[in-house]
Amino acid sequence: MKNYTILCPTDFSECSLNAIEYATKLGEKLHAELILFHVPNKEDYLKLFPTQFPKESLSFAENKLNNLVKTVEKEGLRNGLHSCLGLIREGKALDNILELGEEKKADLIVMGTEGVNEYKKNFIGTKSSRVVQNAAQDVFIIPRKVFFRPPRKLVYATDYLEEDKLAIQKVVEIAGQFDSEVDVVHVSSQIRATDKALHQSMVTEMLPFVRYEKINFVLKSYRDDPGLGLENYLITAKGDILFTLSSKKSWFEKLFTQNLSKKMSYFINKPLYVIKTL
Repeated sequence: MKNYTILCPTDFSECSLNAIEYATKLGEKLHAELILFHVPNKEDYLKLFPTQFPKESLSFAENKLNNLVKTVEKEGLRNGLHSCLGLIREGKALDNILELGEEKKADLIVMGTEGVNEYKKNFIGTKSSRVVQNAAQDVFIIPRKVFFRPPRKLVYATDYLEEDKLAIQKVVEIAGQFDSEVDVVHVSSQIRATDKALHQSMVTEMLPFVRYEKINFVLKSYRDDPGLGLENYLITAKGDILFTLSSKKSWFEKLFTQNLSKKMSYFINKPLYVIKTL
């Protein structure tokens, strides 16, 4: 039986190191194979090694990656991680991430993002946005200044789709590993009678299907943007990770796809787990 496989791209920045920690801690719980993956950035390495590119730059990258693998193995293997592998490939980062995800039959891609800068002029890193849009696997996005701690509450954003039943199973599986609470939340601009009926119907159908004690079903209204409403809920409810299903006609589609980079910047302080496979 194939091990659960997590792919974690890294450029050795603080941002990607946070992602590695999340990938490792989740990998320990799932007894996963973790693949740390680096694509050398030619422009950056030319600045470091202007007269010795690419030989010295690749040697530098290999040493950095090998040290990361050893660090992960030292703690991770004794805590349940199945294995850790380091890979380097030249070329375009996005293409390599997507190709390696398919080649290794990865179950999850975990990667960091810078989010928005202090002046809020630049939105979330376009690389992570494009991975979310194009990857066949689930994608877990970790903001730069979010450091790992065992999650106490996971928040799943629902739009009352039939597929939510399967998606929530994934959330519950992760919640069970950390003994976390799960909030299943629907946010709309106003709560109408149809919203209340759909919400009650979902609760009735989900409770016997999910079989997890620490689960709550929440209906919220926010008169402005639903994305801001969800962010507000994450803050006030002290949610640690936001989960959403990426599929046509889903809440994710309506909230993120029109301007994925901009919309995702709402959640600069919360990890975002995008479910793409059921």
